[in-house]
Amino acid sequence: MATPERLLVLYTGGTIGMQMSADGLAPASGFEARMRDQQAREDGSELPHWQFRELLPLIDSANMNPGHWLALRDLIIEAVEAGEHDAVLVLHGTDTLAYSAAALSFLLLGFNVPVVLTGAMQPAGVEGGDAWPNLFGAMRALHRGVKPGVHLFFNGHLLHGARCSKLRSDAFDAFQVLPRERQAERAAITARIDYRQARRAVNVAVLPLHPAVQAGHLRALLASGVQGLLLECYGSGTGPAGDAELMEVLREAHGRGVVLAAISQCAQGHVQFGVYAAGSRLAEVGLVSCGGMTREAALGKLFALLGAGLLQNEVEHWLARDLCGEMND
Repeated sequence: MATPERLLVLYTGGTIGMQMSADGLAPASGFEARMRDQQAREDGSELPHWQFRELLPLIDSANMNPGHWLALRDLIIEAVEAGEHDAVLVLHGTDTLAYSAAALSFLLLGFNVPVVLTGAMQPAGVEGGDAWPNLFGAMRALHRGVKPGVHLFFNGHLLHGARCSKLRSDAFDAFQVLPRERQAERAAITARIDYRQARRAVNVAVLPLHPAVQAGHLRALLASGVQGLLLECYGSGTGPAGDAELMEVLREAHGRGVVLAAISQCAQGHVQFGVYAAGSRLAEVGLVSCGGMTREAALGKLFALLGAGLLQNEVEHWLARDLCGEMND
């Protein structure tokens, strides 16, 4: 965990650099100058040398989409492989920060440098705010040494990029690692799924199960061309197995190649299909368990595996295995 000598700060937008506009807070350029001005007031002995780059157009992270994940991946790989940088700090809005951290965790499997994402609940310059503590705290963590992989730094804590979720919108400790059970076989990363493998955009979706869900809802979603569907199941992995029409829609979708993955809706839950007959029925129509993964991790993993061009059975194989610590402490 060497101290980085050539840190890339990659600014995507988000609250951390926003300024007031006629419509409210909005992403703004010119953040590098503000960073350097603030750094002059910080203890520079613990900060690495850094260069700054904006990912244009700057966005509110509510507008983040999988295309941005792929653009971030490509920029990070290009900057490191060109020999220009040996660590990356991504400045990102908080609304989708955990999603991007999780997606990059799987898009950068085997990448041998640290990538840290951070943001803020309040814009830089707000007295007593969290922007500068998060930004320079992340830099200091990198200076002390961070192991390769994707991480999220927030409120003084370095968190696993594929384990955390945003749980609050009204406090600085917005991000936490959910206490979910994590049991899965740790797999060796192969060339088919590591960061060198080309990726393409794919159509993935999430559907939470609830008492009002209907087969028609599911059929309409699948008709949009979904290649991978993440179902948020009840408890330990149950669903409306008594709805024959809905179950047949799932069976037909799996039969034509759609990957069906399952997580628990419970903050401290994990999927174990065999506990209840209702869960066993879901497994029978083709759902694969994502264990105790968060929604962010399961969605990012599904996107990365399908985007690598893997076949349905290959994606299902890797979904059930721990690739970067997302399913195993």
